[in-house]
Amino acid sequence: MLKIKNLQVKYGVIEAVRNIDIDIKKGEIITIIGSNGAGKTSIMETILGVNQAVKGKVLFKDSDVTNLSSDRIVRKGIYLVPEGR
Repeated sequence: MLKIKNLQVKYGVIEAVRNIDIDIKKGEIITIIGSNGAGKTSIMETILGVNQAVKGKVLFKDSDVTNLSSDRIVRKGIYLVPEGR
């Protein structure tokens, strides 16, 4: 359902995410854990279109959503649900 292939995210010369691969199937729940500065938020923001991927792909239902605007990504069905809902 959601596949991340070889994702790389940078802020200027600082590499925040390097070569991440994730494959989430329908109905699965996953967590991304790591220390502060490990890239967790950068991964989520790139999936949601807030950050731009330097390299790699974000695929949702086999459709490439890499670097689309956030509003187009939401219309495709990717969004965050607030905790407790």
